[in-house]
Amino acid sequence: MPDKPTNDELIELASEVLAIEARAVEALRARLGDDFIAACELCLATPGRVVVSGMGKSGHVSNKIAATLASTGTPAFFMHPAEASHGDLGMITSQDLLLAVSYSGETTEVVTILPVVKRIGAKLLAITGNPASTMAKAADVHLDISVAEEACPLNLAPTASTTATLAMGDALAVALLKSRGFTADDFARSHPSGSLGKRLLLRVSDVMRTGDRIPSVLPNVSLRDGLMEMTDKGLGMTAIVDETATIKGIYTDGDLRRTLDTGADIHTTIIGDVMHSNCKTTTADVLAAEAMHILEENKITSLLVADDDNKLIGALNIHDLFREGLR
Repeated sequence: MPDKPTNDELIELASEVLAIEARAVEALRARLGDDFIAACELCLATPGRVVVSGMGKSGHVSNKIAATLASTGTPAFFMHPAEASHGDLGMITSQDLLLAVSYSGETTEVVTILPVVKRIGAKLLAITGNPASTMAKAADVHLDISVAEEACPLNLAPTASTTATLAMGDALAVALLKSRGFTADDFARSHPSGSLGKRLLLRVSDVMRTGDRIPSVLPNVSLRDGLMEMTDKGLGMTAIVDETATIKGIYTDGDLRRTLDTGADIHTTIIGDVMHSNCKTTTADVLAAEAMHILEENKITSLLVADDDNKLIGALNIHDLFREGLR
């Protein structure tokens, strides 16, 4: 049984792995040229979808490439090459592009489906480490991701080669993103549950309290009645509005503490006399992220939502935004 490596030896080995893989990716830069441009043009000219396929480790990488393409504006999905021979080739149409991935370029499961793909009329983009391989020769466009060595000490397990493949897939996805004019808003639409999606898509109208859930009182009610409304609606504040729902001011928990410090009687004090008349408001169409910025910038926890005539139509507090994942 071999001796267990020391901690220093493990660090040295890991460092060498990273160095080998970094060199493999760096070597790709020198190969970027007409073939890469042709690959981009082929993808952009595809009216259907990019169908990414690979076997084994290349299959795992292919799955990730498909996911990256799909999330950056290029419709794509992964197709397992072995399943393709048992019916899944029906996923491919003449309008599609097959992006086939294999380091050797001779993977049986992938090579088997190439004649059928050609008969269907779909185009073929191959990513391999062997420009003389069957896949490379059959392809309309070939991208060479060959590496000088694998990071595996046995030079057997796909390591540097899969890293290079993944990096080339990312380079292709980003180039297509730029070519399509894909924006942060577009990205958010395909990631509606992600933090970026929330920040770019969620609006105040999606989170604000409306109707009977909005705390509001008339300016001439007692402070006690205003506090009852605040307690009932649970927002830590109440809007003060006139008979037409026009916003006149706001009264918050913080205002209550300051009022009580003056010795005021909550039964006889009129809320309109102690409200903040220059309160911050927002509109329903504003991004929720912008509402969060208003709250943070002014060190407040609640906002009233007004229409174009300054009439009260909603209310929200910082916890409503926290619940939606905004921080």
